[in-house]
Amino acid sequence: MTTTEWDASSLTRRFDEVRAHTEMLAAPLSPEDQTVQSMADVSPTKWHRAHVTWFFETFVLAENEHGFAPFQDKYWFLFNSYYEAVGPRFSRADRGVITRPGAHDVGVYRGNVDDRVRGLLAGLDSGTVEKLTPTIELGFHHEQQHQELLLMDIKHVLSMNPMRPVYAGAPDPHTDPDALGWVDVAGGLVEIGHDAGSFSFDNELPRHQTWLEPYRLADRLVTNAEWLEFMADGGYERSEFWLSDGWARVKAEGWQAPFYWEQLDGVWFEHTLHGTWPVNPGLPASHLSHYEADAYATWAGKRLPTEAEWEHGVVADGQAADDRVVGNLANTESFHPRAAQPGAGALRQVYGDCWEWTSSAYLAYPGFHPAEGAIGEYNGKFMSNQMVLRGGCALTPPGHARATYRNFFPAGSRWALSGVRLADGGAPSQPKASTA
Repeated sequence: MTTTEWDASSLTRRFDEVRAHTEMLAAPLSPEDQTVQSMADVSPTKWHRAHVTWFFETFVLAENEHGFAPFQDKYWFLFNSYYEAVGPRFSRADRGVITRPGAHDVGVYRGNVDDRVRGLLAGLDSGTVEKLTPTIELGFHHEQQHQELLLMDIKHVLSMNPMRPVYAGAPDPHTDPDALGWVDVAGGLVEIGHDAGSFSFDNELPRHQTWLEPYRLADRLVTNAEWLEFMADGGYERSEFWLSDGWARVKAEGWQAPFYWEQLDGVWFEHTLHGTWPVNPGLPASHLSHYEADAYATWAGKRLPTEAEWEHGVVADGQAADDRVVGNLANTESFHPRAAQPGAGALRQVYGDCWEWTSSAYLAYPGFHPAEGAIGEYNGKFMSNQMVLRGGCALTPPGHARATYRNFFPAGSRWALSGVRLADGGAPSQPKASTA
């Protein structure tokens, strides 16, 4: 949904910016890098480049271009993600076998669709432009989502390569964490959700009231040093900290540490987009599942915030709430969480660094209605067996993070750049950590 003022010229400029940024992110990768699918949850880079192009071809050109014909008939099958109303699609888990079209051919496809979208916008009257604007702007934000996924997925691809190639960036110097502080929030009858004054996804709507008891939020994310303490106290061996499904996953998959950690000669290393390095104690612990986040909170005698607590706490703390927020987002080109700035009695690391798990299941807000047609499949159909994350991460494009943004993943997902902010208050809690 959008109320932003656009005309054909400004839409074209923004279209060019978004499309060029995707190509910039893919530029350091070889054609071979762009074809690999290292697990079912990961999509090849060239598939991301093609899918976002398919989105504009399907939802903008198909219904508005005079004499429309798809660039290539089979591309509609290969690069449809999950839109049942559009037609059949290729298996997500098998995208890595699509060796053709290659990365170069996907670039040709992108160029063709880009030219046609520009031509379409140049020839439309103002009324038609206004009608198309919500779909085109959704396309911008959809492509930004895939820019983040492109980085998230290539990180896993490169981690599986025994050469451990570097994508970009450089590691931060060794950092020791500072003391964890707390920010008190009064609670009460509060409003959450987007106010419809600018772009939002439909799952951020409608704005509505909810009741919150007084609570506290940790002023920064949990660090690697603190996660090492959890591990040393048997965090991955003691079932009492874990939800039942989480403990079953720990046992079935042999979890012993965060996703990209490995121990070599008694030293823990972490794979990043800038290579594999010793774990930096002061950086936020990342690539954690909801199960791990919840287990850590239980071990610490705390809990995860609800998504309403997170959103209201951020706004009440005076943090920016719209898409002009700043933080360690992708524009810093760190491509990894950074240490928190010194504490000053306010929330730190709210935007960027790591997506923050909440205790909230991903469900529709009261009064939610998905859009009509295939676009309505964008969010609503996934409101089952997912947990909500907030805040953005170091791979999130600037302009794509805000207080109301609701990201979501299954509870066992670990390849997303996700971390932990603790909450306290409400029901009393006591630490369960061993005192031995």
